[in-house]
Amino acid sequence: MADQDQFNPEEFIRFRENKKIPKVIENEILHALSFYPELQNVPIDFVFKQNIKKSVMQAQPKIGTMFSVRKNRGYQINISALFKLTHTAIPIHQIPADILIGWVGHELGHIMDYHNRNIFGMIRFGFGYLFSTKYIQQAEKVADTFAVTHGLGAYIIQTKNFILNHAELPEKYKQKIARLYLSPDDIVEQVRLLEVQRATL
Repeated sequence: MADQDQFNPEEFIRFRENKKIPKVIENEILHALSFYPELQNVPIDFVFKQNIKKSVMQAQPKIGTMFSVRKNRGYQINISALFKLTHTAIPIHQIPADILIGWVGHELGHIMDYHNRNIFGMIRFGFGYLFSTKYIQQAEKVADTFAVTHGLGAYIIQTKNFILNHAELPEKYKQKIARLYLSPDDIVEQVRLLEVQRATL
């Protein structure tokens, strides 16, 4: 079980720096950001969208800053305002807090990946993500790995189980997640290996 109950928003005010965050999910986003101190000064806008094609959240560089030096880059995480189920939809902020933290934590993993790339690496990433399923699988693995190594393993596992076991989520979406993303068992193994590695240091 993740430790959402121990979260004190006042301890995480510093993570609001250079961020635009919807008030209704501010606690969850600040909690996810607290696992990524490297991103404290990086401009990131969290933006509600009415419709994100085939996704619930989507991290992307701001086009106008993509070709800047790394320290001047900004990013945006689009968040679907509605969590769409097979026969209905609910506001995204009504899904469990730990699930939101895991979801945002995964997207922040993408931003870590983007921020570590030079301009040519970003261009390669864009083409690879558009045209190669294997590249997408690798990119999603990298994002999950960043999240796990930053301490979000328990949240990522909860989020994946929530998606894959949700009776009201469209089967096509669950199949996409199963095909392109690491499984909960894969994340458990990543966490185990990380713990073994840290124990030997």
